[in-house]
Amino acid sequence: MRFDEYRGYDAVGLAGLVSRGEVHPAELFRLALDRCAEVDPAINATSLLMEQNGKELAEREPAGPFGGVPFLIKDLNQDYAGYPTSAGTGPLRSVRATANSLVVQRWLDAGLVIFGKTTTPEFGSKAITETRTFGATRNPWDTTRTPGGSSGGSAAAVAAGIVPMAGASDGGGSIRIPAACTGLFGLKPGRGLVSSGPLVGDPLFGAASEGVLSRSVRDTATMLDVLSVPDPGAPYQVSRPDRPYRDAVTEPPRRLRIGFTSESPLGTKVSAEAVRAVEDAATLLESLGHTVESADPGIDGRRMSMDFMTVWTAQSASRLALACRATRSSPTDFDIDTQVLAAVGRAVAAPALMQAHARWNDYTRALAGFHHTHDLLLTPTLAEPPLHIGRNRTPAPARAVLPPLLRVGAGRIIARTAYYRGLVTANLAAVPFTQLANITGRPAMNVPTSWTPEGLPLGVQFVGPSGSEYLLLQLAAEIESARPWFDRHPPEPARNRTP
Repeated sequence: MRFDEYRGYDAVGLAGLVSRGEVHPAELFRLALDRCAEVDPAINATSLLMEQNGKELAEREPAGPFGGVPFLIKDLNQDYAGYPTSAGTGPLRSVRATANSLVVQRWLDAGLVIFGKTTTPEFGSKAITETRTFGATRNPWDTTRTPGGSSGGSAAAVAAGIVPMAGASDGGGSIRIPAACTGLFGLKPGRGLVSSGPLVGDPLFGAASEGVLSRSVRDTATMLDVLSVPDPGAPYQVSRPDRPYRDAVTEPPRRLRIGFTSESPLGTKVSAEAVRAVEDAATLLESLGHTVESADPGIDGRRMSMDFMTVWTAQSASRLALACRATRSSPTDFDIDTQVLAAVGRAVAAPALMQAHARWNDYTRALAGFHHTHDLLLTPTLAEPPLHIGRNRTPAPARAVLPPLLRVGAGRIIARTAYYRGLVTANLAAVPFTQLANITGRPAMNVPTSWTPEGLPLGVQFVGPSGSEYLLLQLAAEIESARPWFDRHPPEPARNRTP
């Protein structure tokens, strides 16, 4: 098999070749490894190669829905026994996992050949993938730009053709944002559908979920069947459809009423390209027979973003403390932005944290009211095309001023500075649409419907009510058929390399 043939199949298609004996998993593994060696120097998608592990898995008798298919997992929360989960940090590279996380075990049971981990910002805290430990991960469509975050390495690897699908997770947009940046399909499952166990029960108060990034809707649908098997130890159980998710791709959706908006919930600027992407998607949906109209959930987006960040910074403080304890390291061994988020989180009083989280219910009720009259909410996924590398880098003056403040524990002071407000705005203003689905626990997806005149991907987001994953997959498959994206590939690295 040649590489162009390899890239011509999705994961389900490759598994079919393996099951029919038309190709051996070892051959697919070698193609994936060779492609990684060819393109990874330009895009920096992997943080850890597990070549021997992949070789051993590729020699086993293939079994499961993805038997023999090469696969990469995200270097955050997706533990593989015997290998470190760095979470984008330097210190945690020395700590080896003692057991597989549940999603990793399910990927192994599904027959995937796992041979590495993908880059992520420290603790998944940014919508870009840049760290001092691993450097900047780059977008295969334009290596001067980000592939998004926090599943940026997975997105870059899939878009560049290393693997047809890769592990991802989403706590504030970390599946949908990279999917939009790199022209991929990305579904964030609803709260509780995919277990994060066994070490984690309800991550980020249920806002975070495990999943994948893929080039085809059927890959994600089939994977959701693998990942959504109920976990008796999970904090709660949710209902599943009475038929497999993979059936959604062959069953057209009913005619839907879809409300759309391109207004940033933060009141910040939305680029003309992002507005056009939503308008174009609305026109496409109407041509498919759906009713599409301007509508808005009516949520105070500024207040919601602050309530989201209050919880996020508290989690950052907890994760940094645990990492320091596990590695006997200092906070200064981590990125400066991680230190800042943790310092602000430590300054959050317990009552303020609980009040911020309690207001998540207000946003959930408001979105439920919207879904009472509209089947789905359509928005941009990104407020602008993928950002240039380094745009959100901490300015040199701030890097000089912050360490003394951090040493004296001035989290409350930092939280009131223009730098911190700018850090929050810079991180959320480019991606203000995705956090709503996390806070409310609703399923949401990025569909790669649009590209900018410069050839950059720019997808749109659909947010559904609880339990609407099947419906979302139906609609995504309908859009995929009407406007295929699978065969759109970025330029080869040799013609798109950044000095």
